[in-house]
Amino acid sequence: MPEWPEMENYREQLAAKIAGQPIIGAEVSREKSINMDKETFIRELAGRTVWFVERRGKMLVFHLDNGKRLVLHLMLGGMIRFGGEEDLPGRSVQVAISFPNGTLSFIGLRLGYLHLLTAKEVAGKFSELGPDPFDVRLTPVRFRERFRGKRGSLKSALVDQHVLAGIGNCYADEIAFDAEVRPDARLQDLEPETWDRLYGSMRKVLREAASYGGYMEMPLSSEDTRTGGYNERCRVYDRGGEPCPRCGAAIEQGEIGGRKFFSCRSCQRDR
Repeated sequence: MPEWPEMENYREQLAAKIAGQPIIGAEVSREKSINMDKETFIRELAGRTVWFVERRGKMLVFHLDNGKRLVLHLMLGGMIRFGGEEDLPGRSVQVAISFPNGTLSFIGLRLGYLHLLTAKEVAGKFSELGPDPFDVRLTPVRFRERFRGKRGSLKSALVDQHVLAGIGNCYADEIAFDAEVRPDARLQDLEPETWDRLYGSMRKVLREAASYGGYMEMPLSSEDTRTGGYNERCRVYDRGGEPCPRCGAAIEQGEIGGRKFFSCRSCQRDR
């Protein structure tokens, strides 16, 4: 599932392609992927202009010139593609929105969705999300406070969207590795300096991953050569059995609450 870096990468690319562009048409082949009947959805979008593209956690928000917003959550299996029909990857398109310079296709939205909402509805939808990892109000002290009173493993807390918005399986492991702490470490055992390292590692890893287009190799367009560039730079995620890039010991794979995790038992500590 796309996480903070993947969606930030898409946001940057889409902002350059469609911000300020009018919508000249829309098609819907799967009504369950939207939140109204398709005739109303298409009519509501006709002639509207995308003012700017925002990211909130793992979601994208397309701000329209009439104050409404399109909220996209790709979930598992979803992807987006911008260009002509010849640029499509051969999978079914659930929704397509056309602009003068190309069509934005929403693909594989079986679990994901594209909803047209008012500003108030969006605020309500996001009200239970935790802060963005780069929220200016999320200081190291407030970062630690987000986990106060919680029990269980570090990874389970990092991927909880009510705690922080945008981190998933891949980057929880990468952040823990960078901070030299095990993903299955118990929250209540972590030392103050470990929390400081986690805060710094979170920002470092997410920023670096976004600069390389994230780890998921799903390019936005035919000329997109950045998306997926972080996959080969992952230190531990999906690297079970490979040597640790820090100490050389074998990277191990485990499971926490049904989620797999990857770590180095030799150089990642439990507190």
